[in-house]
Amino acid sequence: MKEKVKKKASSNTVYGLGIIGALIYYISHATSLWMGLLGIVKAIFWPAFLVYELLKFLEAS
Repeated sequence: MKEKVKKKASSNTVYGLGIIGALIYYISHATSLWMGLLGIVKAIFWPAFLVYELLKFLEAS
């Protein structure tokens, strides 16, 4: 008899909350329509920016 394994997706929740928080931050600080659109793109890719800056910081240390 096969057993089904249930997986929890808590990382998706954290990522989703991060996107919402980043959207609020970037859009509230936007000074023009184009900066708002750029903020939306940044909000989607914020983990990539975070990892890049972390690796850059660790390399400088």
